[in-house]
Parts: sequence; structure tokens; C-alpha cells
Amino acid sequence: MGRLAGKAALVVGAGNRGNMAQEIARRFVAEGATVAVAGRKMGELERFAGEMGGTALPCDLTDRTQVFAMADAAKAALGGIDIAVNATGWGLLKGFLDHDEADVDAMTALQFKGPFYFLQAMVGVMATDLGGRGGSIIQISSATATIMLNDHAAYMGTKAGTDHVVRCVANEFGSVGIRANSISPGLTDTPMNADAKEVPGLFEAFRAGYPLGRWGTSEDIAAAAVFLASDECFMTGENLQVNGGLTLRRNPSREEIAASVQKATQA
Repeated sequence: MGRLAGKAALVVGAGNRGNMAQEIARRFVAEGATVAVAGRKMGELERFAGEMGGTALPCDLTDRTQVFAMADAAKAALGGIDIAVNATGWGLLKGFLDHDEADVDAMTALQFKGPFYFLQAMVGVMATDLGGRGGSIIQISSATATIMLNDHAAYMGTKAGTDHVVRCVANEFGSVGIRANSISPGLTDTPMNADAKEVPGLFEAFRAGYPLGRWGTSEDIAAAAVFLASDECFMTGENLQVNGGLTLRRNPSREEIAASVQKATQA
């Protein structure tokens, strides 16, 4: 029997092949859960859902109506929701003074308002006093919600704000059977970072910040998600730093990154 046998899970943000959300969904299925995946790219979602024997649902997280419709559709398809993961994100890298109104609005819509709606919808489905059966809500955050990285202010600020909302949900709704936690990866080998990985020396600039000597993988995050989703977990309102000890140290400075890239380019 898997650790999630008999559980029904919803994973949002699985619309890109091989991304973190897909790895989490895959691991949930391997642990015995029935899984629905959601996002904006229905072609890839339907392909992936077919591959793992799950359900694909449309949802633009920035649209509150769509988020609540997704919750209802997932509940109908799965017979309830025991586990809900939001793994959406946009890795905007831009100087603080260069952020315009459109940047800030887009980042806030995707990484603060959207997760807020997601949390509201999942509480509505899971709360035992509303007819649900309780469950675990997991928000994918970032180490940079805690430690600094240049040219990442809007991303960092919205992730940090959502972490605090997760704590609010944990505090208010634990009595109706809901656990809510965040997971904070550091630099992770995912499709979102594919272009950065192609820059010689860029990933290597970060390695010194990791006491465990390597950057993270989606498998690392999926393993943590399984624990938070399982009945073994007696934890709520926490932010798991699943990043090899990065938050004990720091990300490299802009100058250190430039030096590493230059060195790799000239090698």
C-alpha cells in the first residue's frame, strides 16, 4: 500500500512537460492517490493526465471564477479532495527600478491573488464543517521568500506574502481538519530554469550556497509533498526549506554570478 492510498489529489500548474507539478502528480500516483491536474495548457494537461490515468481540468489561477469552478470539477471527478497543491509560478528576473505596473500586476495576480483564491476554494471543499473530510493544502513557495536574490523583488515579495496567508489558513482552519504548509525550493533543475541552465557558469555560481553540495530537483520537492500530504504529517502553518540548506547561507551576488559566467565562458 502506498502512503497516499485512497487519497484524492489536485495539482495545479502541471501544464508544462516535465515540470515540478508533473513530478509531484506522478509521485502522488505512485503512492496510491487518484490525481487531477489543472492549468491553462489543456493539450499538455490532457496528454499528461492520460499518461498517469488522471483527470485534466482547465484553470487560469488569476481568474477567481475559474479557480472555484476547478475546485467543483475536481471534487466531482475525484469524489472529494484530500490533497491540493499549487505549483504555479513565473520566474520574473528584472531590476527593481525596471519593474513597471504591468509586471507588478501580473506577478501579483499569479503569485498572490491566485494562490489566495486557491486557498479559499480548497478550504471550501475540504472543511469538515462544510461537508468536506479535511485534508492537506500545499503551496510551492521559494527560498527567495526568505533570503535575497538580485533582480527578483516582485517574485520574492509575492511568494513571501502568500506564505503568510498559508499560515493564516493553517491557524484558522486546523479545527476543521485542514493542514496548510509551504515548500521552499532553491534553484531547481526544472523547465522554468532551462534557459538559465544553458548559460555557462550560471548554475555553478549558486552551488557554493548549498551545504549539501548540489542544487535541487523536482524529485526532492515531490518527496516533501508526499510527506505533507500523508496522514503521517502532524504539521501545519510551516514553510519547509527543501533546498539543501541554502537558507543557512545565501544566493550569489550579481557580481559573483557575472564572474562565474565569465570564467566558464573563457574556459
